[in-house]
Amino acid sequence: MTIGPTASGKVPLARQMARSVLALDIGYFGQDVIAKAKLCLLDFLSCAFEAGHHPWSRQAVAIAQAGGSATIIGTSQLSSPADAAFANAVMGHGLVREDMHAASIAHHGVVIWPALLALSEQTPLRGDRLLAAAIIGYETGARIGRALLTSDLARLYRPTGLVAPLGAALAGSFALGLSEAQATSAIAIAANTSSGLNEWPHAGGSDMYFHPGFAAGNAIKAIGLAAAGAFGSETILEGEAGLFAAYRRQPAPESIALFPNGECEIMAVYNKPVPACNFAQTAAQAALRVSHELASVDEIDHVVIRAPDAAVRYPGCDSMGPYRNALQAKMSIPFSVAATLARGEIEEENYAELDDAEIIRLVAVTDLKADPAFTAAFPGKQGAEVTVQLRGGRTIRHALPDVIAATPADIRARFRSSAAGGLGEDRVRRLEQLIDDCEQLGHAGDIAAQCRLNATERALRPAS
Repeated sequence: MTIGPTASGKVPLARQMARSVLALDIGYFGQDVIAKAKLCLLDFLSCAFEAGHHPWSRQAVAIAQAGGSATIIGTSQLSSPADAAFANAVMGHGLVREDMHAASIAHHGVVIWPALLALSEQTPLRGDRLLAAAIIGYETGARIGRALLTSDLARLYRPTGLVAPLGAALAGSFALGLSEAQATSAIAIAANTSSGLNEWPHAGGSDMYFHPGFAAGNAIKAIGLAAAGAFGSETILEGEAGLFAAYRRQPAPESIALFPNGECEIMAVYNKPVPACNFAQTAAQAALRVSHELASVDEIDHVVIRAPDAAVRYPGCDSMGPYRNALQAKMSIPFSVAATLARGEIEEENYAELDDAEIIRLVAVTDLKADPAFTAAFPGKQGAEVTVQLRGGRTIRHALPDVIAATPADIRARFRSSAAGGLGEDRVRRLEQLIDDCEQLGHAGDIAAQCRLNATERALRPAS
């Protein structure tokens, strides 16, 4: 079926987006953009390998049906593309260290990469097309998210679950070479799966970990349905009962341009340095600087954290405990700051002892406040300030105008460390080389296959 203009004569937004990117190729993007995509892929895999032993990861793998040809990262298990995408997305989200796009308050890579890796093992797909598809996916989800999301909306609905399925659907449509009509339908069908409620920070549930799993698995199904001839509602974004009407309760913009003036949203994505909520990142980094000037945490009398209003208001970010699980602690800006002050470092172990007496004491003497200057600068910049008042009257204060992202060297180091435990150093070097040379790959499915354990390797690994 051919999609045409609406009754008003306007081309539907989903079709506008599909039409604008389907003819692109990797040559459209600069080397900096391509390099960024590779780093995002490395960091996604790093998170997935490192989180593979966590309960939510094991649960996602357990429900994946055996059979198929799609790799579940760090295992010997093959499954259907949708089930593999679900499991890999959950694992990629399992550390709460996934890449972040602040303006859409969403994690796009943890949905896009699982979907594309699963598809790459089902059909001949060159490496350059995989990279271009990912860049398009980030762009689509981020641009829709910029237009759709507000801090009030994000308090109720998880932004990643709302917009990332659409980005992954267009990315997969591009990767598979679907037609404009099919790609538009894939976006529309994926939009029908937009979901993710933010009750988990309040109740202590693990729901959050599964949001990107549903998004990635549903994107695979939306792409498959569109390829099989299913016809989605082309006005799914701007229609009277479309995405904007349903969630924002306002009309959609007249257009949502992708790559305006050659700008790429993936370049606004940053890779988290801290395995915690996006809004805890900068405050934890400021706290680390404060910790370097402390003789002892015992001398701390009071802590004041200043951050953007969006950070203070996001569900779970202002939590003072009690913390029932590590996720609640990772969402809490006061806990992240307290743990950094107490331990003098930022790492996963900061969230291992939820009842640590020193950390809990520091949380209890902490105030979290919205700062007008940081609020005005957000989302372009995500600043924070930590002020520590000592018992003797001295004050230590450190402020950062923006989060300091993990560097390419950081990303590669943690990728090598996390993947080596499952694959061994030789295969990790091979996997990293495949990604670095991705534009020359004749079959992008080699990347996913390299993330798979064979039965012998699995038998030799110690039980966790």
